[in-house]
Amino acid sequence: MSCRSLSYQLVIIIFLLNICSCNSQCAPKTKEVVGGGCDGCELMYVDMPVQISSADTCIGWFEKGQKLLVTGRVFQSDGRTPAQNVVLYYWHTDSKGLYSNRNGLNMNARAHGYLRGWVQTNSKGEYSIFTIRPAPYPNNNLPAHIHISIKEPNIGNEYYADDITFDDDLLLLPYNKMYPPMNRGGSGLVRILVKNDLQIAEHDIILGLNIPNYPVLNTLGTDSGLSIGLDQPSFTPFHAFGEDKGTRTCPVCKYGRYHGIIYFVGNKPSWPEIEKWLLFLEKEGLERGEYLKVYFVYGNDDSYKKEVRQKKLEKLGTDLNLKSVALTFVPSYADTISEVHLNKINLEVSNTFIIYKHRSIVDKFIDIAPIENNFTLIKESLDKTKGSFFDLKEVKHD
Repeated sequence: MSCRSLSYQLVIIIFLLNICSCNSQCAPKTKEVVGGGCDGCELMYVDMPVQISSADTCIGWFEKGQKLLVTGRVFQSDGRTPAQNVVLYYWHTDSKGLYSNRNGLNMNARAHGYLRGWVQTNSKGEYSIFTIRPAPYPNNNLPAHIHISIKEPNIGNEYYADDITFDDDLLLLPYNKMYPPMNRGGSGLVRILVKNDLQIAEHDIILGLNIPNYPVLNTLGTDSGLSIGLDQPSFTPFHAFGEDKGTRTCPVCKYGRYHGIIYFVGNKPSWPEIEKWLLFLEKEGLERGEYLKVYFVYGNDDSYKKEVRQKKLEKLGTDLNLKSVALTFVPSYADTISEVHLNKINLEVSNTFIIYKHRSIVDKFIDIAPIENNFTLIKESLDKTKGSFFDLKEVKHD
């Protein structure tokens, strides 16, 4: 399906009175508007094809510029169930940072330029966009981005997700410090993989996540840790056992390309259960090699003494003969010096397992016992979340 549609239905909606930012953030017109209103998202209906595929090749793909594949899955609010028949409308600048126009482009779509198109998720929630990498606006501090507007089959209006941005963009960090992302639909930040001359950006979307007035809530019971779809934050625990022993190395920064598991235990440690989990995770780490790194983080805030905790974990690692799993600790999960508080771990649950890939949280498990069924859950999650480009290298940048 070309970015330039072959058949269309024309829907013209009057623009909202409020002038909004490039991120399309607007004040909601009514409480019933899912997403709180969106300036420009309604242009998705201009020349929208009647039949939309899960893969779209934009006309920019055939023009000068860095070829880019944006691909991923859309999930329901639980972060696990694939969402079918969700329409994603995208638009972005050209290689000069402009929303360029051309002959034949509908006058009502000129604000978005001709590099625009649609995909509709398949039964597995998958989509793929073949285009070129956009450039930042000329003489502006806004990082390069791809806009995404979402239309779900059972929600009356369209709404916007966080723009897709690129972690190798030098404009990104200073901009995000001034204007922190809202993580609508999950983190919009993508990390580029390289295959020959093609750049690949994997980008999953969690429906309803941080979307105002969304009618479906993610109810996982007792919660702990950040939501699936968000970035796993950096933090610096004390390393008591493992290759980084004696340091305060960030687990995600040190190893974030492939799969990582962070196993958090707080105020309710059961050491017999912890040992069973560590032995299972050790086995997985050894079998998966460079493709999995596991960190145990102990954060009990009861009678904390650094030396006592360090010796306890040193002995544990030695007794279990751990080779793959790193044992770390923090004074408490509320500790701001290590920044472990960014993980939002519930101290009162027995455990929290965060599984991330390329620094993005792809699954999590809370309060689960070390039994075979749960071991299988972890293994299946690692296998299911690999994706098609798991073995590719990421682009090198500062």
